[in-house]
Formats: sequence, C-alpha cells, structure tokens
Amino acid sequence: MLDRLTPNPGSRKPRHRKGRGMGSGHGRTCGRGQKGAGARSGSKRRTWHEGGQMPLSRRLPKFGFTNIFRTPRQVVNLRDLQRFEAGSTVDAASLRECGLVARLDQPVKLLAQGDISVALSVRVDAVSEGARKKIEGAGGSVEIIATPRRKPGAAER
Repeated sequence: MLDRLTPNPGSRKPRHRKGRGMGSGHGRTCGRGQKGAGARSGSKRRTWHEGGQMPLSRRLPKFGFTNIFRTPRQVVNLRDLQRFEAGSTVDAASLRECGLVARLDQPVKLLAQGDISVALSVRVDAVSEGARKKIEGAGGSVEIIATPRRKPGAAER
C-alpha cells in the first residue's frame, strides 16, 4: 500500500515561475507593476517602509520618560516560597533551581502577595515591607544582599 500513498488534495501547489511568458500569468512585468523602485532589480523595501505615507512612529503621540539606568528586577511572591522546607535558606541560586527566577545576574525582589507559614532564611536584593513582616511573623529572617552590578553604558576599564 505504500506505493499508493499520495498527498492530500490541495496540499501541494506548483511554484510560481515568473517571467516565463504571458500564458503563465506572471509574464512581462512579473508581478512587479509598471515603473518605480519596486520594478527595478535589486530593490528591497525595509519592513517599516510606508511609501509616502506619514510613518507610524511619527503619527503616534509621544509621552513619558524611559530611564536608561533602571535595573530590571525579578519578582518573587511569598506564595511561591511555600515549596521550601522550614529552616532552609532561600537565595537567588535556590530560586533559580526551582524555576522562580530566570537569571542570576539580575536582582531579585520579594513581594508580599500570598501568605507564608514556614520559617525561612531569605537572602535577596530587595524586600517589600509587607513581605518582611510576614516572613518575620512566621519565624524567619530576611537579609538584604547588595550585589555590585555594572550600570548599563559604563565603559569597560
């Protein structure tokens, strides 16, 4: 029966052969239109090219401010720490093993969403006040570690 296998009807179409005569439907100008840059050989349009139309980047309103020195923080909530055993130390490396943070070179901030019932020793870069109170209320401790990080754009010396 393997000799009678055929592709599903309509799944395979013949490729367009441009410039192969008028009968092919893609002769003469080969789908490039009449004149202009698009009709010439070697012409490529950039993705953002909009012809003579006012570009999207100029049509949209400009507002706000982007701080180029902002350090992105990886957020972990208290409800995520329930998986750790009582008395264990929670730091960036242990959070990475559990899949709660993606990178070790970015600071970790602990937020107070959820509750915690186990006493943990937490070592992270930043903690919200609510999270600190909940951890200490459960019998745990919080230690803020200041990790030196290179500022973006700082020249290598």
